[in-house]
Amino acid sequence: MRLLWAVLSLVATTSCAPADADHPPVPVVETRRTADALSLLREWDRRRSQAWADGDAAALADLYTRASRTGRHDRAMLAAYAARGLRVAGLRTQVLDASLRSWTPDRVTLEVTDRVMGAQAVGRGVLISLPRDRPSTRVISLCRVSGAWRVEEVTESGHRPRAAATTRSTVPSRNR
Repeated sequence: MRLLWAVLSLVATTSCAPADADHPPVPVVETRRTADALSLLREWDRRRSQAWADGDAAALADLYTRASRTGRHDRAMLAAYAARGLRVAGLRTQVLDASLRSWTPDRVTLEVTDRVMGAQAVGRGVLISLPRDRPSTRVISLCRVSGAWRVEEVTESGHRPRAAATTRSTVPSRNR
């Protein structure tokens, strides 16, 4: 009977996660709070993708806290693309694994293994598919500022991603 209950519990927790092409289910969502944190991160990623597609430095800056080194680096990459007359469209982040490290009403910290995919550099007469980012594992700290969730910092986690080693690339990954 215990085995049956364990199997039913496993099926119930793994089959309830929504699946879509951009965001396949994370392998294990242990708690509702983890699912909520992932939803928050997906919405943040969606807004970031839109800022990159629009070439909107102000919208991108609004996604980070003022002191965020990660935000400064992201804005510098956007400016480098803009200086060449390019925007980045189709930027999608695929979460491969995630675990919630902490949750308070104004701060969420997740350890995430993800990769950027589907991005294209677009400009006048230019359409270049950017390479798919390799999976990387980072710790993402978000905090609520004036009611909006912003990334405070993204740091190395110390864990190697299961699928591949982390490398630098020209893909606008949120974790660089």
